[in-house]
Amino acid sequence: MTDPALPSDVATLQRLVLEQRAEIAAARAAVQLHTLEIEKLRMQLARLRRQQFGRSSERLGEAIAQLELQLEELEGIAAPADAVAEAAPAGDAATSKRKPRREKLPDHLPREAVRHEAPCACPGCGGGLRPLGEDVTEVLEYVPGHFKVVQHIRPKLSCRACGSIAQAELPSLPILRGRPGPGLLAHLLVAKYADHLPLYRQSAIYARDGIDLDRSTLAQWVGRAVWLLDPLVEALAGNVMRSPKLHADDTPVPVLDPGRGKTKEGRLWVYARDDRPWQGLDPPAALYRYTPDRKGERPRAHLRGFEGYVQADGYSGFAQLYEAKGERPANLEVGCWAHVRRKIYDVHVTTQSPIAHEALQRIARLYAIEEAARGKPSVQRCSLRQEHSKPELDALKTWFEARRLQISSKSDLSKAMRYALVRWAALTRYLDDGRLEIDNNIAERAMRGVALGRKNWLFAGSDSGGEHAAAIYSLIETAKLNDIDPEAYLSDVLARIADHPMKRIDDLLPWNWAAAKHAPMVAAA
Repeated sequence: MTDPALPSDVATLQRLVLEQRAEIAAARAAVQLHTLEIEKLRMQLARLRRQQFGRSSERLGEAIAQLELQLEELEGIAAPADAVAEAAPAGDAATSKRKPRREKLPDHLPREAVRHEAPCACPGCGGGLRPLGEDVTEVLEYVPGHFKVVQHIRPKLSCRACGSIAQAELPSLPILRGRPGPGLLAHLLVAKYADHLPLYRQSAIYARDGIDLDRSTLAQWVGRAVWLLDPLVEALAGNVMRSPKLHADDTPVPVLDPGRGKTKEGRLWVYARDDRPWQGLDPPAALYRYTPDRKGERPRAHLRGFEGYVQADGYSGFAQLYEAKGERPANLEVGCWAHVRRKIYDVHVTTQSPIAHEALQRIARLYAIEEAARGKPSVQRCSLRQEHSKPELDALKTWFEARRLQISSKSDLSKAMRYALVRWAALTRYLDDGRLEIDNNIAERAMRGVALGRKNWLFAGSDSGGEHAAAIYSLIETAKLNDIDPEAYLSDVLARIADHPMKRIDDLLPWNWAAAKHAPMVAAA
């Protein structure tokens, strides 16, 4: 302010101040404009980087991963045909196709020798035998936590009298002339279908242990294992369908549609029973089926010949199951209160409606009665329900009808109440039979593993891949329901099923298998 160059008159000073203020405002505007431009450029750069290094590579990675899944299933589907071909006589045309070269199993793996001694005398003439060498067949086996190689050693002896050769038979292996032991096959199946690890990921995991197992090889092994277990799955299906009641549910499964280069929506269905809540004698079980769509004819085909209670959601495809054929329907519908509660709960969370809150409290009282009835015999459960649940349900129906008159018929809460009232007979059927449940949570719990798996494998590679998944899900989930380690179960079954009489296939069902395993210990005790 003491600069001698400044003007001395007030008017000139005022004009100078105004000019400087204008310059400052213009400069600030320019800075703001530059800041916005910088942010815009940064956003554009980030978007370009995501396209180059993020999103496009993610799309490419997903495409590669799904191609791996598709190849896994296509090669797995072809494996049963290869198994039949390998079983053909030597020189048959079916075995003439060229086989890939078999690599030597890694030297660093521990070896376990199992000797199969030849007979003491010549089977042909009864003469004495002398050593002639031995055959060693190596099988890659998996013991939880590590690999090992099992060497099946079969000494060869020649007869001094007639010159014939005697040797023990090679024990049956899950895959004829194959490398994998039953423990390894069981581990592959459980990792793929229970732990949701696609085979290309398992291949990478094994490579870290120095085991070079190509994904295509693993896919063929899985395909043959599924084929080998198919009679057991059908035996499980027959057993489940003899139950007087079933819990049914379905979930979408995206499936690759190669013809269009896109995905379509397949469907995985589950039919489960669990009589433990009322001390029933039948063991729990879950049967899965895959279909390429959700047409109503699918569950009707699955349940053809079944007669009893079917507890499911309100899907219209189940409706024809409940239609009368003669004097009464072959199947009686049992509703699910969990679905009713879920619809009302969604309204409560969104709107904090006091009517929805009261409805939830009323439904909670029904569940409190069920908690008290859990584990009691069916007759006692029925008595408790008639005494306590029936008055609550009668009051709830009257309350629903009255409250619907007070709110808009187009509201979500009114629709939820209407959902319950339309299905009231099915929703209250559990009152009259202590074997029935208040909801369909048994089936919904059986679907949780599928929902988790979808997050890893995104979609199945083919319809046949969905069928394979349904088969193994059935055995794994049923083993889990019976408190059986599915890997130990499948390992033992795969070791035995090739030689097991088909007329006694029921012996290998999870609950019978467990009973046989524990029988010696019980006898010893």
